[in-house]
Amino acid sequence: MVSVREAHFSDPDFQLEDWVNRYISDTDEAQSLLELLRQIETLMLQHGNDTNLIQRARELIEILAPLNMDIETLQASVIFVAYDAGILTKESLEESFGKGLATLVRSVETMNAIGALKINDQSRATEPQIDNIRRMLLAMVEDVRAVVIKLAERICLLREVKTADEETRVLLAREIADIYAPLANRLGIGQLKWELEDISFRYLHPQTYKDIAKQLDGKRLDRETFIDNFVDQLQARLDKDHIRAKVYGRPKHIYSIWKKMKGKDLKFDELFDVRAVRIVTDRLQDCYGALGVVHTLWHHIPREFDDYVANPKPNGYQSIHTIVVGPEGKTVEIQIRTEQMHEDAELGVAAHWKYKEGTSGGKQTGYEEKINWLRKILQWQEDVAESGNLVEEVRSQVFEDRVYVFTPSGEVVDLPLGSTVLDFAYYIHSHVGHKCIGAKVDGRIVPFTYQVETGQRIEIITSKQPNPKRDWLNPHLGYIRSSRARSKIQHWFKQQDRDKNCAAGREMMETELSRVGLKLKDAQSAVERFNMVSMDDLLAAIGGGDVRLNQVVNHVQSQMRKHELSDAEAVEDLVKKSQSKAGKKGKGQVEVNGVGNLMNHIARCCQPVPGDEIFGFITKGRGISVHRADCDQVKELIRAHPERTVDVVWGENYSGGYKIRLRIIANDRSGLLRDLTSVLAAEKTHVMAMSTSSDVKTQTAAIELELELYNLDGLSKVLAKINQVEGVSEARRL
Repeated sequence: MVSVREAHFSDPDFQLEDWVNRYISDTDEAQSLLELLRQIETLMLQHGNDTNLIQRARELIEILAPLNMDIETLQASVIFVAYDAGILTKESLEESFGKGLATLVRSVETMNAIGALKINDQSRATEPQIDNIRRMLLAMVEDVRAVVIKLAERICLLREVKTADEETRVLLAREIADIYAPLANRLGIGQLKWELEDISFRYLHPQTYKDIAKQLDGKRLDRETFIDNFVDQLQARLDKDHIRAKVYGRPKHIYSIWKKMKGKDLKFDELFDVRAVRIVTDRLQDCYGALGVVHTLWHHIPREFDDYVANPKPNGYQSIHTIVVGPEGKTVEIQIRTEQMHEDAELGVAAHWKYKEGTSGGKQTGYEEKINWLRKILQWQEDVAESGNLVEEVRSQVFEDRVYVFTPSGEVVDLPLGSTVLDFAYYIHSHVGHKCIGAKVDGRIVPFTYQVETGQRIEIITSKQPNPKRDWLNPHLGYIRSSRARSKIQHWFKQQDRDKNCAAGREMMETELSRVGLKLKDAQSAVERFNMVSMDDLLAAIGGGDVRLNQVVNHVQSQMRKHELSDAEAVEDLVKKSQSKAGKKGKGQVEVNGVGNLMNHIARCCQPVPGDEIFGFITKGRGISVHRADCDQVKELIRAHPERTVDVVWGENYSGGYKIRLRIIANDRSGLLRDLTSVLAAEKTHVMAMSTSSDVKTQTAAIELELELYNLDGLSKVLAKINQVEGVSEARRL
């Protein structure tokens, strides 16, 4: 039987201590709850709050205690009332009440995300809403007590708004009928479910509720007399047949009556189960024995028989339902179940939650229970979605693209759909991922590429030393899906290769500098220029290919070059040499200040082509060097010698080609060069030189091309075509 409000708090003879002892049998626990109640009630009065909050805290205990919830749950419910009202702060929770209670109270707070599920079909969920819903679901699975407290708190709120305006009552009732009542149903907590449904129904359909209640009350005396005689007759027959069972009449809830009338399109007088009896047996076999007795005494209606013992409902409910034609031709609904089934039906998941030490079953039992709760929560989500109050966007982002798996200790891990056991390992910790040598799913060995599913228990097998494989980074092999795991693996290899890259970069740098008569100590200015912290960082970047060696050497040269000629002599020398080499007018590549045929050359460092913005720089003995405007080297030259810059433009009649260097990074595969050369041939592009290199570990290929092109448009078209070749990840101009 369900319990109703017992304490009359306005009674002047009300004694708080006696009331607590009625609900808590353990003396120490009763005393701790009593002290907490007095402490919280004092705080409420000090903050100017009226007695409504005090009454709500006491009512929560009245609702939760009959559900056999532990003392920590009762304490957390009292604290939550003060916390939700702003009397307690988040910072003071742990300090005043300890980590365990603080965590449970905050978990109840996360249940407020349920409100985000009431999004209209036309509205869109925001990312914070989606994150809050996901955290709420995880909290629900981690500690079902938070859900039970929240459901009880909603019942208190329903009772409180009884005298509020109609709009307030209707809005709250609709939220509870759509969201909280289905949740209580899925979790099988009948004691909370019936009151959530009945009170919400009374607010949403007041006239219908009154009509049904009036018909029930009008026949109460006759019905009670009939039920008493029926129970006595059935109990006597069960005792005679030595079937250990208790028989009693049970109240029929108004909402369930209305639901059956609406679902089967029946009038009140046509209902079979207004008169209801329940048989609770000691053993499972007695259920079917009692069923045989019932069907022997009275004729049953075959189409109204349901065996939920053999085929339990999705929320775990078990019972045998039958309707018989009893004395006077009146129909009676009979439910038959064991004591354990009855407890499960009334308390649901609350009947299975074991908090105190020494409970049987250990971690495995807790893990299996959490999986069952997770499944019920997912089923509840489907119920809510079908009612039209959950938008498709939230459904997909919270459930369909996520998987919820468990660690061996029962903790819940939220991963993207398609995640592998390696993704799980790196989610736990980078060291767990680095040391992973195997994995078990539900006790079974699986490969690294195994994609986990919701509800599975994952165990990672590790070695003593980290040993990631470069193959894990290959997207075609399917070892990892998440960017989080990929970045951790890449960082590990980068750290491991630093010393090797630093040594290689030092050798390359010293060799190249020696060719131009410089030493490594002369390159110190390049550290700041390339945004490095130290010379070793710069050398490691050169060795790893992150910084181009020729850029560094060109920078160092520009800093160290000593110009022997004066500016005036350099210009005069340039004009003389240009005049001696002058050819046909108007055929030059570029024109200097409107004058063609001055000695010039295209700079090899940046290799501009028509269409690029360009600058000219007067060099020693080689005429004007033409650079792209974004060239790093010319920026250094202009900064050091701004007087040597000249304005240059592209010549109109030059018909020659320009050399362009490209670098292509792609997944190494058979036929890659063939596809690239086919693209270049189709674009009628002349390939002047090509070099390739492959990295077996990363399975990538680096290709450098020297092409002859005529303008910037041709370059853009070639780059676009190359980027469309299968496997190409990067194609850029050097």
